[in-house]
Amino acid sequence: MKIGWIGVGNMGKPMAKHIQEYASEFTVCDLNQEAAVDILENGGKWAETPSECAQDKDILFMSLPMPQDVEKVSTGKDGIIESVKPGTILLDASTNSLSMVKKLHKIFDEKGVEFLDCPVSGGVIGAINKDMSIMVGGNESTYKKIKPVLDAMGDKAIYCGPVGSGTICKLSHQLFSGLLLGITTEVLTSGVKAGMDLDTLIDAISRCASAKNPPFDNWKASQEYNFEGDEMSFFLELAAKDIRLACEMARENKVPLDMANIFEQNIIEAMNKGWGKKNSGIVRKIIADRAGVSLDYAPGGFSS
Repeated sequence: MKIGWIGVGNMGKPMAKHIQEYASEFTVCDLNQEAAVDILENGGKWAETPSECAQDKDILFMSLPMPQDVEKVSTGKDGIIESVKPGTILLDASTNSLSMVKKLHKIFDEKGVEFLDCPVSGGVIGAINKDMSIMVGGNESTYKKIKPVLDAMGDKAIYCGPVGSGTICKLSHQLFSGLLLGITTEVLTSGVKAGMDLDTLIDAISRCASAKNPPFDNWKASQEYNFEGDEMSFFLELAAKDIRLACEMARENKVPLDMANIFEQNIIEAMNKGWGKKNSGIVRKIIADRAGVSLDYAPGGFSS
């Protein structure tokens, strides 16, 4: 199988080296040829331009930093579009914008080229060790056809849906990751400034209900979107009290809590709807309703 790879940065290079082991013929292209020296020494071919890299390939990968880089490599001067043959499968492993993915899919579709988005997650170490989530959007039959190629690059390839679905999943993960970083920092900063040492605080929280389990486990276990309270519920009015006290503690110690204060406002809004005796998870409905989204299911509450 003839495979081309464009972009051998920190993430792209280890992924490219795994794919090289799978390919019968492997061509690489990058702005910096020195970054690909070991790939070339291992039998890889060098292409001066994306157009040259795309010539006569069965599969072509891109792993690039920015949406504008993907667009330039795809449709700019000496770009892929100039030489790619109909029937080639073009995979964008970059973390791209959803609008750019859809735009490029349309352009390449008119050329008879299948464009799939397949952003990855796992970091540089994951790329080196093949410990990678690969989130693929595109034609499902094409995904099944190239699954062995993806498996050569990472161990957790998943078909997400039509073109753009992989990007939606990846960008959602990035938002989740960033918010977790901010939220954890707010929580720990507040506790430390209130008088706790960091190690003890982390140890104590990590033993509590919410920290013991992966954050999506309770979503996976959910089957309904029903927040009626019962004797097993952690009621919203109790959650409102706890969050208010936590925010007050932070304010007393002059700790800014950007995200926590927004969350408290959502709880206050939910309380004003008369939901105090509902399961505390009903606060999720505030966010979903504003977006005009009806979730099929959601876990009942957050832990006390």
